[in-house]
Amino acid sequence: MNPRRLGSPPANGAADVSTAPTDTAMDLDAMGAPPSRQGNRWAPRRKDQGGAAGTSAGAGAGAARTRSSSGAFPDASSRRRYWIVVAGLAVLALAFGFGLLAVDNPMPPGSRGFWLIAELRATSLLVMLIAAFCQATATIAFQTVTNNRILTPSIMGFESLYTVIQTGTIYFLGVAGVVALQGAGQFLAQVAIMVALSVLLYGWLLRGRYANMQVMLLIGIIIGGGLGSVSSFMQRLLPPSEFDVLTARLFGSVTNAEVEYLPYAIPLCLTAGVLIWLNARTLNVIALGRDVCINIGVDHGRQTIYTLVLVSVLMAVSTALIGPMTFFGFLVATLTYQAAGTHDHRRLLPVGVLMGFVVLAGAYFVMNHVFYAQGVVSIIIELVGGTVFLAVIMRKGRL
Repeated sequence: MNPRRLGSPPANGAADVSTAPTDTAMDLDAMGAPPSRQGNRWAPRRKDQGGAAGTSAGAGAGAARTRSSSGAFPDASSRRRYWIVVAGLAVLALAFGFGLLAVDNPMPPGSRGFWLIAELRATSLLVMLIAAFCQATATIAFQTVTNNRILTPSIMGFESLYTVIQTGTIYFLGVAGVVALQGAGQFLAQVAIMVALSVLLYGWLLRGRYANMQVMLLIGIIIGGGLGSVSSFMQRLLPPSEFDVLTARLFGSVTNAEVEYLPYAIPLCLTAGVLIWLNARTLNVIALGRDVCINIGVDHGRQTIYTLVLVSVLMAVSTALIGPMTFFGFLVATLTYQAAGTHDHRRLLPVGVLMGFVVLAGAYFVMNHVFYAQGVVSIIIELVGGTVFLAVIMRKGRL
């Protein structure tokens, strides 16, 4: 008896079994899944690598290829929309940046005094860019590994730890001690303490029998609440003059940053941000869940800890540089998801940075030059971010 060719109708009416790649494998390949180890038969592969395909399998494989050929975007119109959004955000960023440099500059345009004042204002713009870069990148990556778009890295207690450090410094040393300790050493010490606490927390709660993301988040909330209580106790014992100084330092503001911090903050945030961007393909797979990662050979636990450590570096730099801004990252990430229209982190992260700078620089421009209320920028951002947070929760109906 001659063997039946693959794709020809069966002689006995039995069902034909397709050997084409599954839609799931093709979709994972389109999302940028990293190549699995050699010998893993579940590794995603394309149709032309699987030999001949039957007629009955051709329709399904063709449909999968049609969906995966668009890559990060479902169709051409979504791709065009993405680039229009990027161009629009870039134009707004340039407009707000130039406005903060030139508007209300008392010196004549083009004069030496004009450029000296613009140079001083450029430092604030650089601080805004660093804060937007850190907050947007850290929040998007954190929400990906936790598989929850409601949570932010602030839930791990970074702001509470910053508050304890600032409150404890004034409580034990007074205002004179705070002034004496200002400088790069104090900035690096805060960053080191925040990163060390987060690494200890991740290494303990995401390895061994405690390997549970929910437990880690709950313990992070408890630690943050405990640190907040300690801060409140010390604040009640401060004299009014010292309490006023502390209150000014606890509001997130670009005026909290010093020029001498920047040579240390820029390399730290660039290193962590670039490493997260280079790991964007793995983040695409982590977003699909732990089971999918295991099936295609991605070490979910190791990649989660790796990403969270980089997130802790970004959040520590941002918090130590400008102070706590709890809902700023959440606001930027939510707007980024709505504007970008893609799952690919290689596209999401740049849009998030642009969106963060536009929101921060735009808020400072409007409040400084329209309402002339320079001290309430962080309060307005937190108010808007908290409102968006509540709106998202009410719409979803769950955390």
